[in-house]
Amino acid sequence: MRVLVVEDEIKMAALLKRGLEEEGYAVDVATDGPEGLWMALESDYAVVVLDIMLPGIDGFEVCQQMRKAEKWSPVLMLTAKDEIDARVKGLDSGADDYLTKPFSFSELAARLRALIRRGTLPRPTVLEVGDLKLDPGKRQVWKGQDEINLSPKEFSLLEMFMRHPGEVFSRTRLIEHVWDFAYDGTSNVVDQYVAYLRRKLDKPNSLTYIETVRGTGYRLRNLQH
Repeated sequence: MRVLVVEDEIKMAALLKRGLEEEGYAVDVATDGPEGLWMALESDYAVVVLDIMLPGIDGFEVCQQMRKAEKWSPVLMLTAKDEIDARVKGLDSGADDYLTKPFSFSELAARLRALIRRGTLPRPTVLEVGDLKLDPGKRQVWKGQDEINLSPKEFSLLEMFMRHPGEVFSRTRLIEHVWDFAYDGTSNVVDQYVAYLRRKLDKPNSLTYIETVRGTGYRLRNLQH
């Protein structure tokens, strides 16, 4: 399997290349952002090891451009910053995991094996279903060209639906994932929030985006423009 290492520190890049080759991988190395992006777009890699601080363009931008181009190779970001905001920004830009320098090579290798097992399934950073678009990182939602203001719970509920369009969700499952407390059979909180979403999303005199499945729960229709 082929791995891309994007790392501007020559010594670190050489160590990673040698260690990964000893693990049986074929390894390509890029030493700046533009070169790394070009290589990531030109070839299909089993996994990409991507430093954040790079010359030219940083690792966040490399990862974002990969995802925009629908390149879904798993990305492990490396950072010297032990800061939460850097890790969050990396994950929001489309990375799958991160590792803070200094790190042990055995941990890096284990994380790469886990990412490779996931494969290259699409993991878009911006969700689109019909004319709805949701950006989890920026916490923004649009219907067509119009931005829609949602409360945090409304946003979480819609994100759940948009990650699984057409899938039927029971009220219990929605409670567990969005509200994170034990389901009370007498509670109508899900119905209330679905009603809130419908008022903000539905077009006048048209089918609803969120469909009631009698006796089961709700699902998001994949409505087209």
